[in-house]
Amino acid sequence: MSEEQIPANPQGGNTLIVDAQDPACYPRPSAALKDAAESDQIYIRPGVYEDKIFVTERPIRLIGAGRDQVQVFSRRGGPLYLQRVPGGCIAGMTFRYIGSDQHSAINILDSICTITQCRAMDGILSGVVVYGPECRATVTDNEVCRNRESGIFVFAGAQPRIAGNRCFENHHFGIAVRDPGSQPELVRNECDANMLSGILLFHHGAALLLENDCHDNQHWGLLMTPDARPNPPPSELVMMNRLHANPRGPYTVSDQPLADIGR
Repeated sequence: MSEEQIPANPQGGNTLIVDAQDPACYPRPSAALKDAAESDQIYIRPGVYEDKIFVTERPIRLIGAGRDQVQVFSRRGGPLYLQRVPGGCIAGMTFRYIGSDQHSAINILDSICTITQCRAMDGILSGVVVYGPECRATVTDNEVCRNRESGIFVFAGAQPRIAGNRCFENHHFGIAVRDPGSQPELVRNECDANMLSGILLFHHGAALLLENDCHDNQHWGLLMTPDARPNPPPSELVMMNRLHANPRGPYTVSDQPLADIGR
């Protein structure tokens, strides 16, 4: 990777380079993060990195060479954990959790940063968990796939923007929303080939649902509980979203949304 191909830092700070094959660079993203000032950018060259990236109460700019070229995996806990991150961007890499305990690939708690053009996969829980009443993160243009529960799970009062993601081949739902106060914007997401429904709203969860494409899931395009609060209302959901080509139909309302998985 030549110097000219390293993206410019819009914050004006330094760019710290991660490359496990180059002794002049940082061996892992977490090592670069320890030295990075708030205005610095971390750039990750192609490679597979075993690492656990934990960021709390500071902005971050972490840019990979591309989600097909950079993989960050962890055996002990999720590889990416964000807590009260007030800004920044994480882009261009794949996050995998390959352990056996109850962890997700990406954890976002009460943060406002952007996750884009990444991939989250192999979580024992959901691939991306977005939670906390102060969470206003933006999760856009990502692939979230092959997680043991749902693809993206929004809960505990989070209000993120979830847009333009493809959530596929997850064991439960493509996107799930739970709890009073949780109210994401779900816009232009594609949820397909999930083992239950494309999208789930339950336990008082709310969401703006526009131009989502839920198709070829094992159950419905959209599943809701009676206490869920979709916008637009159920009578308009089919007009504002594409919920076709699911064997049980476009959507349904059920007071036992998790009965099929024994919960």
